[in-house]
Amino acid sequence: MKRGELCIKKGSGDICGAECGESYGADNREGIFADNGNLRLRQKTLLLHSCCGPCSTSVVERLARDYDITIFFYNPNITDEGEYRRRLEAQRSFIEIFNSSPTAPARVALVVGTYEPNVFIRACEGHEGDPEGGVRCEICFSLRLAKAAEHASLHGFDCFSTTLSVSPHKDHAAIARIGGRLGMQCGVEFIAEDFKKHNGYARSVELSKAYGLYRQSYCGCEFARGGGRPESGDRSKSGCGRLIK
Repeated sequence: MKRGELCIKKGSGDICGAECGESYGADNREGIFADNGNLRLRQKTLLLHSCCGPCSTSVVERLARDYDITIFFYNPNITDEGEYRRRLEAQRSFIEIFNSSPTAPARVALVVGTYEPNVFIRACEGHEGDPEGGVRCEICFSLRLAKAAEHASLHGFDCFSTTLSVSPHKDHAAIARIGGRLGMQCGVEFIAEDFKKHNGYARSVELSKAYGLYRQSYCGCEFARGGGRPESGDRSKSGCGRLIK
């Protein structure tokens, strides 16, 4: 791992030191491995960029049987630091709950990228007044997916994807186009699934309520909070806004 990143060990829920120098999403990468004495083909390793804990719930549920998942929490668009920390705690909480479940098909790891909101603010100069869903949002997608593609390439992941498409307010076509381009540049396959399909968004709401996760009322950036469309009309009224310490 790079300096300044955090991780959760698979199967433990322990937070490692920021400079531990290990990547726990990189295990089980042999061609075959032993599982209860039997040999089977390994799963593909997937670096899953996550915008927040609630959106990751249904995506992880959908993919965990088919991929060895490491969640990558890199979201410089969350310009309020208190809000950023609430969302990060919700992400950690979900992973710990998921990994402790006896019915979970696999364990999920977490890598936390550097919190650098100034990078987002500089990238959006001149687009502060753009409507939600416009150029500023594509800049935001590009920033987060570029960092995910870079990390996936540097750490030997087979593929990468993002939970962004869970939201009914996020343009899947734009996400797929940007992710595909960055994947080609970095030599890593981009999984361009539209995770809102097959009731993916509704399932994420259901699971985040069941897990008691903090559920935000806007996408994260100060521009959207100031006048843009909120991420979900009901999140702030869901009764799930507690910060898990």
